[in-house]
Amino acid sequence: MNAQRTIHKRHHVEARARDFRTHDADFAQWAAGYGVIEHEPATQCRVHALADELVATGRYGSRTDVFALFRAADMISSAGMWLVAHMTYAQSVYLDGRPLDSQEFKSNPEGHTGGALNMVPAYTGYLLANSLSGETRSWVMGQGHCVAAIDAVNVLVNNLSEAQASHYGLSDEQLSKLVTDFYSCEIGADGRPLSPLGSHVNATTAGGMIEGGYLGFAELLYPHMPLPDEKLVAFLSDGAFEEQRGSDWAPRWWRAEDTGLVAPIMIANGRRIDQRSSMAQDGGTDWFAEHLKLNGFDPISLDGRDPASFAWGVLQIESRLSACSEAIKRGEAEYPVPLHYGVAETVKGFGFPGAGTNRAHNLPLGANPRDDETARELFNTAARKLYVPLEELNAAANALNNHKEVARPKERDHPMVAREPIEPRYPNPRWDRTNKPSSPMEAIDAYAAELFALNKDVRIRVGNPDEMRSNRMNATLDLLKHRVTAPEPGIAEAVDGGVITALNEEAVICAALANKGGISLAVSYEAFAVKMLGAIRQDLIFTRHLKESGKSRFWLSMPLITSSHTWENGKNELSHQDTTLSEALLGEMSDTCRVQFPADWNSALAMIDAVYKSRGEFWNIVCPKRAVSSVFSRQEAERLCADGAIRVSGSGQESLILAAIGAYQLEQTLKAAERLERSGMSHSIVYIAEPGRFRFPRDEIEAEACVSQALVEELFPPHAQARVFAVHTRAEAMSGCLRPLDTGARRSAFLGFRNRGGTFDVSGMLFANGMTWAHIVERACHVSGKRVETCLSKAELEIVRGVRAPTMEFWK
Repeated sequence: MNAQRTIHKRHHVEARARDFRTHDADFAQWAAGYGVIEHEPATQCRVHALADELVATGRYGSRTDVFALFRAADMISSAGMWLVAHMTYAQSVYLDGRPLDSQEFKSNPEGHTGGALNMVPAYTGYLLANSLSGETRSWVMGQGHCVAAIDAVNVLVNNLSEAQASHYGLSDEQLSKLVTDFYSCEIGADGRPLSPLGSHVNATTAGGMIEGGYLGFAELLYPHMPLPDEKLVAFLSDGAFEEQRGSDWAPRWWRAEDTGLVAPIMIANGRRIDQRSSMAQDGGTDWFAEHLKLNGFDPISLDGRDPASFAWGVLQIESRLSACSEAIKRGEAEYPVPLHYGVAETVKGFGFPGAGTNRAHNLPLGANPRDDETARELFNTAARKLYVPLEELNAAANALNNHKEVARPKERDHPMVAREPIEPRYPNPRWDRTNKPSSPMEAIDAYAAELFALNKDVRIRVGNPDEMRSNRMNATLDLLKHRVTAPEPGIAEAVDGGVITALNEEAVICAALANKGGISLAVSYEAFAVKMLGAIRQDLIFTRHLKESGKSRFWLSMPLITSSHTWENGKNELSHQDTTLSEALLGEMSDTCRVQFPADWNSALAMIDAVYKSRGEFWNIVCPKRAVSSVFSRQEAERLCADGAIRVSGSGQESLILAAIGAYQLEQTLKAAERLERSGMSHSIVYIAEPGRFRFPRDEIEAEACVSQALVEELFPPHAQARVFAVHTRAEAMSGCLRPLDTGARRSAFLGFRNRGGTFDVSGMLFANGMTWAHIVERACHVSGKRVETCLSKAELEIVRGVRAPTMEFWK
């Protein structure tokens, strides 16, 4: 019966479309298609109804005007696919459409051609939706390797970024430069690419917001990205669907009160790189539609080969979501709303030879047209079908570019890349003056809760994969509450909660990273935060590219607080004891990625205050949650945050320096200092809170973030060659970062995490990893050339050397 109903429905749709074509010449002209672009009967009926609506609401004077825009989109889409094919294979472009000879092809063609071909009608449909509605939406693309589609269409419609517009345009010469620059791999003397094009979305891509090199993260970002007065179209991939879990939760998070309209559209081309996608193997888009329904989505079937279908889909998704939002305002519905989701079915590489095959991913012809006659004929034949004469192309671009007529920005300046920086109200930090042990996490919590309370008119996102209360973020949780759809009485939960909690580290860090129009924070157990690295790194890469190109980084910096960390989480076995994240982030550029190790209440407070007074940076604050000794006054904490390090004791004249990174490392260093002092060994103590600023800078931008040589010599004077570093991370990772401070293996020693753990307390973790006061003393004697027996007793030496277990007396 279902099959029969489907057939009858199809026949009815075909009859309606045929009737529309018969009675409307303008409609029939568009419905006939253009080149390889055909319009299915269902799309024809949808477009006919949309045209009626646009005329009835006064947006357009006649349906003739509407169908002219749809024809223009067909031409831009066809020409865009034509240019994408040239970007992969050709080094010459001719706007008269002549066939290319062998020498006009690249010696080494490259390009993610199939996916880029699929993105051309999608992106063109986005442009068409903007033209039809008279408003400029934002866009994000998860499949960043399809950037050729964006660049190709942008050059055709004159929507290039400033960096690209100085190189490319609609002439044979400029388009030939575009295709030769694509994957040229040319490098400048400074080690940077010469081409403003990239293999993925980058800072020169007009309107780009993420690189999209890590599949699956756009799916986690988009439901948190637009502010209430913004609209976002998110292009997603079916390959990413099987890559990244957590995107199914989008309906749980979206709220009209703090988020704009989102139009997620999956490009369902059925293939991964080397095989069919899991979706295709499990039953195709019909199976996926059922999956979406089960997870709170409203699937909408689209034709992934037709820009008109994409444009209709964007407008339809927004219309349905707006209706749901209005129903909630009237009290006739409740969250979660069914998040409307376009499924654009196509074949990989549509419009070009090799479509639907594995080779469509990269080089669909199977051979190089430069030296293979069959491949050359295939290319030229396919290009002829996609070619659009220049006069028609210009007319089509002018039709879509109605920006001046309706006073809307170009797509390169869409709302989410042209935001005005927010100016938050800041609390007065509650500095500790008692000198009593206290929890640095409680200092961060108190500041954050007050900051958020002062800025209720700004969107707040806190990403939380663990236990907020375990991490001492009680005030923040009580203020913001977990975002849920059915709050439990007596629990810190609310439908509009600002804390995004899920046992999926990637999902919650993306919720915070996406909130560049508001104030964000994420907090996690240190060991679990490792799973956030891919999402963080994608954000860092794009942010650094923006900085290098001089573009605005308008958003407030965001902290990831990693607590319940390695040294205080001993009871939960080695799986919960991991310093990997801070080590990996120390490998990123220190001017945009700042890794901080507060030692007490005041230093933690100084750091959290500094985060939100900076812009466009990511801070990892590795913070203890247990009560630790108070070490720094307000003035010292602020200086520590400003300089990255501070001398804790000593005059600077001593020949031995004890350096600590981390609260528990500083505690043990101070104990070691007491023993050294009793033994007559003079020394100074330096606390390093931000080790990345003491590295050898890797370029001129990072050099600006690194400390001055004068400060280095003040804290680590050249005459003090004996140095012991007790560090939070693995010793090898930190010694590499602090290479400028290392005086060699005989004179410098690094103590750190040795991958030793188990069911321990803090003392057990310190001992297992050779990080006790006695280990520091032993290393200090070694680098100073002193006999260790002068500082440690025989029993203490046996403990340090692993002959006997530590006693209670040892820890006093």
